[in-house]
Amino acid sequence: MKILNMQLFAGTALLSALLLTGCDLPPQETVQRGYRGTGMEAVYSPEVLQEVVAANQVPAAIPAVSSEGPKAGDIYKNVEALGHLSVGEFTRLMAAITQWVSPEQGCNYCHVAGEGFEQDTLYTKKVARVMILMTQNANENWGAHVGGAGVTCYTCHRGNNVPEQVWTIGVPPRHAEGHNHLMQNVAHQESSVYTSLSIDPFTPYLLEDGVARAQGGTALPTGHTESIRSTEHIYSLMMHYSDALGVNCTHCHNSRAFGSWEQSNSERVKAWHGQQMVKSMNNDYINPTNDWLPEYRQGPMGDAQKVNCATCHQGAYQPLLGANMLADYPNLGSLAPAPIDLIEEAADAIEGAVEKAVEAIEGGMESASLDQAESAGEAH
Repeated sequence: MKILNMQLFAGTALLSALLLTGCDLPPQETVQRGYRGTGMEAVYSPEVLQEVVAANQVPAAIPAVSSEGPKAGDIYKNVEALGHLSVGEFTRLMAAITQWVSPEQGCNYCHVAGEGFEQDTLYTKKVARVMILMTQNANENWGAHVGGAGVTCYTCHRGNNVPEQVWTIGVPPRHAEGHNHLMQNVAHQESSVYTSLSIDPFTPYLLEDGVARAQGGTALPTGHTESIRSTEHIYSLMMHYSDALGVNCTHCHNSRAFGSWEQSNSERVKAWHGQQMVKSMNNDYINPTNDWLPEYRQGPMGDAQKVNCATCHQGAYQPLLGANMLADYPNLGSLAPAPIDLIEEAADAIEGAVEKAVEAIEGGMESASLDQAESAGEAH
C-alpha cells in the first residue's frame, strides 16, 4: 500500500510539473494602466515579451532617394495611385513593397514576365493598387487610431502574400440537420480565442454597423433591448481585442465600470476609432476587390479575406511595437493630391456658385425695395 501511495504521489507530481510547463512562471512584470487602487494593471511574462519583441522587428529601410525629377505618372503608363512620386521614389517604393509582400516571387507576383508593367493582367496587381490606396487613406484620415507612426504594407504582410491574420464570414460547424445553429457555445475556434462564445464576432462589428455596447442605462431592464446573444457577441469581440493586442481588459477599461468612458483609458477611444477604421477598410477597399479574386483567395461563403485587429497588431499592444513606419516611407502617408485641372475646375465651380448666390440675394433685395416703394405709394 505504501509503495502504491508513493507511485501515485510521484505520478501526480509529474503530471503537475507537466501542466506547469504550459504556464508562465514567476517573476512577472506589472505595468500600472490607471489610477492606483483601481486594479488597472497589466501583467506580462518576460518570456512572452521577448517573443513579441522578436516577432515585431522592422526590416532595414531602402536608402531614401530624391523627390526631384520627372514624375512616375509622366514617364510610365497606368500609374494611378503613385503617379505623383518622382521616378526614383516610385521605384524605391515598388522595391520595398516587393520585399514586404512577395520576397520570393519578386515583381512577377503582380506582373507577367515579358508583358509591359502597365498591364493589369494579374488580379494581384489590381488588388495591390487598392491596398496602397487603403494604406494611404489610413495614414491620412485615421490619425486618431494610427497616430503619427502610421502603417505600411509591412505592418500587415510581414513578408507574406496575404497577411497571416485575416478573416472571412463565419460558417456554422457541423450540426444536426433541420436545426438553426447560432454559432454560439463552440470552444474550438481561434476567432473567439477558443471560448464558448460567438465564433463570428467580426461580421456584426467590423463589417456591419453593429454597436458594441450592451449595458443598460437603468437598474432594471425597462426599455433595454439588447439580448444575451448580442452580449456574448460583444464579449467575443473583446476577447479578440485582448488576444490581438496581447493585453487584458484594463488596457482600455476600469474594470469596476466597464461602460464608463469617463473612467476608461484613452486607449478605449483609440480602439473605437480603430473599429470604425477597420470597418471602412473592409467595406470601402477590401470587399470591392472580391470580383477579381480566385476562389482559393475567398472564404467558404465566397467573400474576400478581410482585416481585423490582429491583422496589424499580431499580439503587440501597438503594431510593430509603435515603430514609426512613415519616417522612412512618407510617400504612403497620404493619398495623391488632386490633379491641378480638377482643382481649377472645382475652384471655377465654387466661384460660379458664389456669383449666382450673390445675384440671387441682390435680386431679392431689389424686389423687396420695389415692394416697399409700391406699398408707400398706395399709403399716400
